[in-house]
Amino acid sequence: SFAGELLSQTEDLFRMGLHPSDVVSGFSKAGDKLMEDFLPPLAELVPAMADGRSKDELVRVVKPVLAAKHLGSEDVLAPLVAEACLGTMPNSGPASFSVDSVRVAKILGGDVSQSHVVHGFVALRGLETTLTSANDAKVVVFGCGMEASATEAKGTVLMKNADDLKSYNKSEEKKMEEVVKGIADAGVKVCVVGGTVSEMALHFIERYGMLCLKIGSKWELRRLCVATGATALVRLGAPTPDEMGYCDRVQQKEVGGRPVTIFSQSEGSKTGKLSTIVLRASTSSVLADLERAIDDGVHAARTACKNGKLVPGAGATEMELSLKIKAFADTCPGLDQYAIRAFGKALAVVPRTLAENAGLDQGVVLAALGAAHASGKIRAGVDIDQMGVTGSTGVCDETDVLDLYTTKASALKLAIDSSLTVLRVDQIIMSKKA
Repeated sequence: SFAGELLSQTEDLFRMGLHPSDVVSGFSKAGDKLMEDFLPPLAELVPAMADGRSKDELVRVVKPVLAAKHLGSEDVLAPLVAEACLGTMPNSGPASFSVDSVRVAKILGGDVSQSHVVHGFVALRGLETTLTSANDAKVVVFGCGMEASATEAKGTVLMKNADDLKSYNKSEEKKMEEVVKGIADAGVKVCVVGGTVSEMALHFIERYGMLCLKIGSKWELRRLCVATGATALVRLGAPTPDEMGYCDRVQQKEVGGRPVTIFSQSEGSKTGKLSTIVLRASTSSVLADLERAIDDGVHAARTACKNGKLVPGAGATEMELSLKIKAFADTCPGLDQYAIRAFGKALAVVPRTLAENAGLDQGVVLAALGAAHASGKIRAGVDIDQMGVTGSTGVCDETDVLDLYTTKASALKLAIDSSLTVLRVDQIIMSKKA
């Protein structure tokens, strides 16, 4: 929105008679001044995230990000996102984690408040066997199906009596029993299969007291391997100790009338670092919105672990920068000052958009916000909670909304660079039809 507003401001500058080179020069000066002198001091107004392993600190960073995507759910989701991120961090060393280690399992029905975190993997289907739980389980993962391999050429079998019919399947049955017995003798309690499981294989798995789960997606299989420390095998047979994974507890539960299989690890487990947020909502569209919000929150938490600097949000940073850029324009001689002043005016698009989306009067909010910043209230921002309150200005003197410094700096720099790239285009040649 800031890049678009910058380009719309150039229209008035061109009407005034400014050359594009003057506008580019002014925008470049304003951008350099903003990034080097005006933005860094704002990061000192808010205490940076001190400890990436503190749940309260992560909640403080993540909550505004979640509220921007799905207002009203941030109080429920922020602690869940923080807990899931903390569960995937290494036990020692700096606070860091991979965003791929935090997964979301969407289950239709219920309310957002019923969502919870599982330290491990959640498969959205039930077990194939009658046994439904196992503790301290060794896990084997097969990337192929668990069935007798088919021959390449077709053949015809002629049966002359009942004994031929009885003994027809015995060799196949014996071979399958050898395979399943070898897996059971290795100490395996849970078999995870990436293809189909034949009835014969299921019969022997039941006989040897193992659990069996079928997962069709190869991506889900990879995540399960990460969670349990197993290696996906492409051959049927007994696994080696290095190829087997481990899980503290495997169980089937029913959530919202749907059977799910949960591979949960206890705290301090060295096997796998993977957390799953089980998300509940009444409609699929709300579930999709919440999933996107959680994705943004997880990325924000990861960025905060790398650089914990924060700046005031709710349009406070942009309004303060706008006033400083306009004051800087007054000190610049030449035609550049008009472009610099337009740059400062364009920054006000953020609080204006916030006020508009919150149903507040844009003119009243911008006037009150500008007056607050001019009087030295640098952390004053738009207060969306004042929507519908009679006589309110829609401005909060000390906003609780915080933005990540690195995200803010990156967004402003990209917006400035993209606008300058468009303005530097000398001419557009359009091809005509032959």
